[in-house]
Amino acid sequence: MLQVARLAPKMLADSSDLVQKFFLAQQNSDGGFKDRSGRSDLYYTVFGLEGLMALQSSFDAVKVRRYLDGFGDDLDFIHVCCLARCWAALNQKPACAPELLARVEAHRTPDGGYSVLGSANTGTAYACFLALAAYQDLGAPMPDPLRAVQSLKFLETPDGAWANERGVAVGSTNPTAAMVNLLCNLRMPVNGGLGDWLLARAHPDGGFTASPGTPMPDLLSTATALHALAALEISTESVKESSLDFLDTLWTNEGGFYGHWGDTILDCEYTYYGLLALGHLSL
Repeated sequence: MLQVARLAPKMLADSSDLVQKFFLAQQNSDGGFKDRSGRSDLYYTVFGLEGLMALQSSFDAVKVRRYLDGFGDDLDFIHVCCLARCWAALNQKPACAPELLARVEAHRTPDGGYSVLGSANTGTAYACFLALAAYQDLGAPMPDPLRAVQSLKFLETPDGAWANERGVAVGSTNPTAAMVNLLCNLRMPVNGGLGDWLLARAHPDGGFTASPGTPMPDLLSTATALHALAALEISTESVKESSLDFLDTLWTNEGGFYGHWGDTILDCEYTYYGLLALGHLSL
């Protein structure tokens, strides 16, 4: 993802400086990056760091390291994975890596997957995606990855895509994109027909929608769909111009991207997804 996001300046041209200034302004004095209310949060720090890295911009790593060092054993599953990703962004393997991996593995479910809830019986697409990323970020192989892949079969939907949880009749763009990339990372076969399913999520006015029944496109679905289609080696030339037009409607001269047409708050997450989408559309 980061490699592709680094291509975004080709499309941003002189506006790259505005995006860089936006990301830098999102860092609080404690070293963390702002959530949508302005408080430092590990989740948004991931996107702040990776956004600056995509722009090949320097940042105050000492402040970030001090911020990361302040976390103990009270993090939930998502933020444990975010902490791992932040350390990876600093190109460091922390002393607490074994503890972090143990906490990730504690969220393994009986079906072989992972859940954000410690007491769940079945895994979710999102948690499995985060777990694999955490193992990669901390330089360790996922234990018994085949069991995780087998658990994903239960998340497949009748329309040939994936949902985040079991028992859902219609697939969703983001879980489907996550599973495509997870399977590709594990070098597992992926149904080539998923390309058609993802392309069908393209909105007539540009961008991609989160599901077949969603009326409005959003930036997260657009970025993840483009990323998954690239992993499947499916051409996105047919939606390139409309997707660029959609991204333009979300761009602001403050250097950030809104998440969708109804959004009113800029943040690191959606701005990073703007870079990812632009990177793919620059190819």
